[in-house]
Amino acid sequence: MGGGAGASIHGRFRVATENSVFAMPETALGLFPDVGASYFLSRLPGFFGEYLGLTGTRLDGAEMLVCGLATHFVPSERLSLLEEALCKVDSSDPAIISAVINEYSKQPYIKEKSAYHRLNVIDRCFSRRTVEEIISALERVALNKKDDWISKTIQSLKRASPTSLKISLRSIRQGRLQGVGQCLVREYRIACHVMQGKLSKDPFEGFRAILLDKDKNPKWSPLNWSLLVTIWLTHTSL
Repeated sequence: MGGGAGASIHGRFRVATENSVFAMPETALGLFPDVGASYFLSRLPGFFGEYLGLTGTRLDGAEMLVCGLATHFVPSERLSLLEEALCKVDSSDPAIISAVINEYSKQPYIKEKSAYHRLNVIDRCFSRRTVEEIISALERVALNKKDDWISKTIQSLKRASPTSLKISLRSIRQGRLQGVGQCLVREYRIACHVMQGKLSKDPFEGFRAILLDKDKNPKWSPLNWSLLVTIWLTHTSL
């Protein structure tokens, strides 16, 4: 999750199990997905990355595999056997390593209620230009179809920091056009501005509400539009 995902997901091989959980929950904390998230989220199928980055939705190991966040799925009871097999390999050839992992891998079952099955709706709504347009698109879908998943998605967006949502969306969209190095540099610079508290106090309020007091009722600050625009114009093209 969060920084833990960023520290591991840039590796060549990413093995998930039935116990794996992935999420980038930063918008609920008043932050935005960083550590290269704008790079790897923007390269998921369609606009699935925008959906994950804005809502903080959790994925299991099967979902991680099907969307490309994981390269292999190995049942947890086979991990020790896989480790032993890898220790015996006298090669650093990626093709050989991958072949060994494949011997212990399997194709997992994706749950019927998985968000990945909603990719058509996700693409239709999360491809919109702004956060407000994304929410409006979801609400229009909800009017025509009673769906708990859509309701929960809208609720997640409305509970998150408005500032964080806007930064996250813009960051992921920018990531589609940049390499991983550029994304890491840009995210670091934006994070420095965010943590200075000049843009808003949302990160500190999010930490208080979610991690310290745990009342889960953050009071988000109004968005400082002029400073937000200045940050993007100054740093996102570097």
